[in-house]
Amino acid sequence: MQANERAFLDMLAVSEGTSGHGDNGYNVLVGGDLFHDYSKHPNVLVTLNRAGLKSTAAGRYQFLKRTWDSLAAKLHLTDFSPAAQDVAALELIAERGAADDVRSGRFAEAVAKCAPIWASLPGAGYGQRENSLQVLLAAYIRAGGQLA
Repeated sequence: MQANERAFLDMLAVSEGTSGHGDNGYNVLVGGDLFHDYSKHPNVLVTLNRAGLKSTAAGRYQFLKRTWDSLAAKLHLTDFSPAAQDVAALELIAERGAADDVRSGRFAEAVAKCAPIWASLPGAGYGQRENSLQVLLAAYIRAGGQLA
């Protein structure tokens, strides 16, 4: 994996609130509880707020179960291991047309393209907490990311 790709993934974990928790975020359920079986997506439906918002998001990049199933089939992933989660996250980035932006250090462009996937990115528009581009850029730089 290229250095900017690793830094972008690290930034996503910071944005999603999983970085530094459990196994560096790879075993975090939405809401903060941990799971311990990497053989498959945990598929735990968590109620997040009083309005009844529910999610199956899990892992370092908070994959929904339906998203994970699609990616696992496409990429022939046989478990929910940290390596598989990284591969799947990079695939989502590529599907949004942001892979070249990430590799080339076009950070703001990559974030904008990926916002429809990760609700915590600025401009995602899901009505959830969004991080500022400045906070995310600082996390990216701390992780060794280089700008174009």
